[in-house]
Amino acid sequence: MGVSNQARALWRLSCLTCGISHFNMGLTKQYLRYVASAVFGLIGSQKGNIVFVTLRGEKGRYVAVPACEHVFIWDLRKGEKILILKGLKQEVTCLCPSPDGLHLAVGYEDGSIRIFSLLSGEGNVTFNGHKAAITSLKYDQLGGRLASGSKDTDIIVWDVINESGLYRLKGHKDAVTQALFLREKNLLVSSGKDTVVKWWDLDTQHCFKTIVGHRTEVWGLVLVSEEKRLITGASDSELRAWDIACLQEIEDLEEPEPKKVKESSPGIQDTDEVEDGSLEVDEAPEDVIHFCFLPSTELSGGKSENCERILTCKKAGSLVREGRDRVVNLAVDRTGRILACHGTDSVLEVFCILSKEEVQKKMDKKMKKARKKAKLNSCKGEEGDLEVNVELTLQDEIQRVINIKTSAKIKSFDLIHSPQGELKAVFLLQNNLVELYSLSPSAPAPQPVRTSRITIGGHRSDVRTLSFSSDNIAVLSAAADSIKIWNRSTLQCIRTMTCGYALCSFFVPGDRQVAVGTKTGKLQLYDLASGSLLETIDAHDGALWSMSLSPDQRGFVTGGADKSVKFWDFELVKDENSTQKRLSVKQTRILQLDEDVLCVNYSPNQKLLAVSLLDCTVKVFYVDTLKFFLSLYGHKLPVICMDISYDGAVIATGSADRNVKIWGLDFGDCHKSLFAHDDSVMCLQFVPKSHLFFTAGKDRKIKQWDADKFEHIQTLEGHHQEIWCLAISPSGDYVVSSSHDKSLRLWERTREPLILEDEREMVRETMSFLSSSFISMSWQQREAEYEESVAKEDQPAVPGETQGDNYFTGKKTIETVKAAERIMEAIELYREETAKMKEHKAICKAAGKEVPLPINPILMAYGNISPSAYVLEIFKGIKSSELEESLLVLPFSYVPDVLKLFNEFIQLGLDVELMCRCLFFLLRIHFGQITSNQMLVPVIEKLKETTISKVSQVRDVIGFNMAGLDYLKRECEAKSEVMFFADATSHLEEKKRKRKKKEKLILTLT
Repeated sequence: MGVSNQARALWRLSCLTCGISHFNMGLTKQYLRYVASAVFGLIGSQKGNIVFVTLRGEKGRYVAVPACEHVFIWDLRKGEKILILKGLKQEVTCLCPSPDGLHLAVGYEDGSIRIFSLLSGEGNVTFNGHKAAITSLKYDQLGGRLASGSKDTDIIVWDVINESGLYRLKGHKDAVTQALFLREKNLLVSSGKDTVVKWWDLDTQHCFKTIVGHRTEVWGLVLVSEEKRLITGASDSELRAWDIACLQEIEDLEEPEPKKVKESSPGIQDTDEVEDGSLEVDEAPEDVIHFCFLPSTELSGGKSENCERILTCKKAGSLVREGRDRVVNLAVDRTGRILACHGTDSVLEVFCILSKEEVQKKMDKKMKKARKKAKLNSCKGEEGDLEVNVELTLQDEIQRVINIKTSAKIKSFDLIHSPQGELKAVFLLQNNLVELYSLSPSAPAPQPVRTSRITIGGHRSDVRTLSFSSDNIAVLSAAADSIKIWNRSTLQCIRTMTCGYALCSFFVPGDRQVAVGTKTGKLQLYDLASGSLLETIDAHDGALWSMSLSPDQRGFVTGGADKSVKFWDFELVKDENSTQKRLSVKQTRILQLDEDVLCVNYSPNQKLLAVSLLDCTVKVFYVDTLKFFLSLYGHKLPVICMDISYDGAVIATGSADRNVKIWGLDFGDCHKSLFAHDDSVMCLQFVPKSHLFFTAGKDRKIKQWDADKFEHIQTLEGHHQEIWCLAISPSGDYVVSSSHDKSLRLWERTREPLILEDEREMVRETMSFLSSSFISMSWQQREAEYEESVAKEDQPAVPGETQGDNYFTGKKTIETVKAAERIMEAIELYREETAKMKEHKAICKAAGKEVPLPINPILMAYGNISPSAYVLEIFKGIKSSELEESLLVLPFSYVPDVLKLFNEFIQLGLDVELMCRCLFFLLRIHFGQITSNQMLVPVIEKLKETTISKVSQVRDVIGFNMAGLDYLKRECEAKSEVMFFADATSHLEEKKRKRKKKEKLILTLT
């Protein structure tokens, strides 16, 4: 007899309110879904870089750091996390703030880039073009363009305002490490792990010069001295300097040499320092390196005039670093005066780039000293010419300031100058730590002072053990040096205590004390109220691997590497420092075994004790007599973790052989063996009051299983490194996990039912929509596999373009395919509705009266708009960064209708800019097919007329608006009697430039 729908609904409601995590209804078994709730315990990830950001109008107070897939904004003054820029799934690899300080560009491991607003914390702009992790991000001076470098060896220049890619620069043979825009010219310079530095002309999108003066990977480069000098850092201990000169400037009147000051000739002295033996530059008068990628028409005529016209680059010398390892990061502050670099150690080397006046003063002193020495030698009777020559070396222009020593190895850093002239350097360290140092470079003997440190938000090393308090509120995490107590609801650290290398832990009944077992075999008891260590007991001679609290809560059992299991009871003893009694433990019994003990676990009735041994077996003993009961064997590698269900019916074991076995505890028979993870199973725990259990593995996944049905329920993905441990709250509503990526993750049980049959049915229904090459078990997994597959394939070349000219900047993703399908559906609807309207007119004409036309429900949902207006809405709804790729996927059979609609839209003046952008792209990629189709010739002719007229109108409107703004600007200047915007500085620089040219001319004439 079936159950009524009303009874079924009431039963489901009661199960939800009681928090039961699964329930049966007939043949259907439902579970409750766990979702990611929060990431905490992490200050900063190691893969990305730390940067200063401007927030609330303050500079030098806030920093942005990568935190797995998120970006955390920290307040250095308060040591608090004030903003989280939430990512999706991929880890953050690169950060770059915009010049105006309002946005932050974030690069991810999958090659995507998102631009977040620092005011709202939302990321509305996404760029997809790279196939591998982003390694470099840099804005131009105005913040309108963004250059991204990647491990896929490409550089893409993005239009931030239009939210689209401009062009792809190909030429590097290995990962790009840095890419910088020049301020004055439309050029870009890049470095890579292929040992070369490339110069790109962004007007033609070609590499016009390659510097090969490095033997090893070039890890960083900076432009200094008003972009007249390039400094590169490689895998050796040298920083190489290159003088940049624009050949147009060289053609102007040369500045005369200062008298009696002879500069070094880098082309003669340093030709041996250009280490690449494949390049012969010894015979050149200057170490000028020209490598131009020329069109075939110019190859016969010799060197390109464009290459000669742009700039020359000659080696000026090198600075020797104190570190002997590779340069990890090389950067300058925004003033361009302070240069800093670091290697794989904990030392930041700071240099000061002197101004021309300071260099002249230094040379005058040098000259004075040389003259004095020459005079002294002549007085002693030594014959010699009194003509003194003083060489200007690179060390005279760039002088070492000081080394800043941090508390751990540096992963990344950033510099900023405060208004008071103080230099601030912030560091992201290897041990999950952020430090801020300040120094005054202008002081005679500058000393760095550590002014801030963010430590409380995370452990210095990986968390190896986790525990929940009995009230589900407090979470204990312990690592190699400290124990932290976290508030589960606020995720704030409420207590930090120093400890040994912790391996296991639990809250003592009452939640006022905690017990921790360490790698040295010590058992440590802590009082949470005072945060003090109550007692340290030498429990085992080896590592104390596991502890299990007895169900009667009067004691616990420990297992260690000394091949023993020890039983302990809680007791109250008199405190020597107080009149009150304190908690202590005493050993009651010991069980000696033949192998190291890896894990121990009490049965819920406290009659049995399960012990995992190094010989890959699990032995079960009676607790009262310590007699042997069962031996569970079948794992090929040692059992690392295990747990017994709440009713004592089954025991689940997880092993390094990647399998989970479910055993009956009555006869020791193996019910099922499950291949659970792709690497070692590190932790296993049953959900209270159920036969569901969670496993965590080194494959970075957490999985939930049903021990009765032997089914995999769900996978929780989020960690980016190996997972070490997890803990489930006594209520079963929360799961907390820790990983090698230093993060702690909280997972929460929702009230959303998860029905395996429905999940599988959804997969079967959507399989027809997607290609059979990327079938998987869930929608999220299917999307991820599809993105990975399309990222690996070669991108389609745009018809009419050859390999090496220009490259399409987009990348096919699931979003662009969906956008193309939306366009196709809209065109199909437009065709159907147009045909219906023609039929309706014919029917009305035949009937001799107006017949009501049925309205399409989709058009009604959009406000009863016309079919053509619906197509326009679909085009407007596509993200700007995905528009070109979506049109590239669009089959040509839809293009004629699209072109006709574009003509209609442009005639009406609807979104002219968007329509022209789509039109020009379609004409570009389908040029051959469009021009060969006679049916489209009149459409193209109409488009030509309407486009020219409407674009002219838009241009006139923009020109009128610019003239109006210019008029308002002059009015404001007249009222305030000050120069507006940036014209004041530009006029001043122009005057200085003219004055210098006049001085050069006078000196030359004289």
